[in-house]
Amino acid sequence: MSRRRKTEEGNEADVDMTPMLDIVFILLIFFIVTTSFVKELGLEVTKPKSNSTQSNNDPSIVVSISDTGIVSFNGKRVDIERLPARIENFLAANITSTAIILPSSDTRHEDVVLVIDQIKQFDQLTIAFGKSKS
Repeated sequence: MSRRRKTEEGNEADVDMTPMLDIVFILLIFFIVTTSFVKELGLEVTKPKSNSTQSNNDPSIVVSISDTGIVSFNGKRVDIERLPARIENFLAANITSTAIILPSSDTRHEDVVLVIDQIKQFDQLTIAFGKSKS
C-alpha cells in the first residue's frame, strides 16, 4: 500500500507558474525600455530656388480658354488657327520661355489639347498650366 500512496502523491504535484510569469514580464519590460527607436526618414525633396525677380521682368505668353472654347492670347481673342502666328510675332518682339495655359473649369479637354498642339510647334517654349479666376 505504501507504493500506491507515493505514486498518487506524485501525480498531484503541480508546478507553480507565477515566478516564471514574473520573469517573463520583467524581461519584456527590460527589452521595451532598452530598445532604441529609429526614426525612419521619408523621401527628401529639394525644391528649386525661386527666381521671382527674373520672371517678373520677362513678358509671358498667357493663353486663356473659356468654357465655350474661345481662345484668348494675352487677353485678346484669337482664332485657334492664328495662335501660332500670334506666338511667333510675340517671340520676335520679346524673350520668353514659358507659355501659360489658363483653361476654365468647364473647358473641354479637346480644346486644351488643340491649344497645346499649337504651342508645341515652338521648341523653346515650356508649357505651364494655371487656374483661371473665373
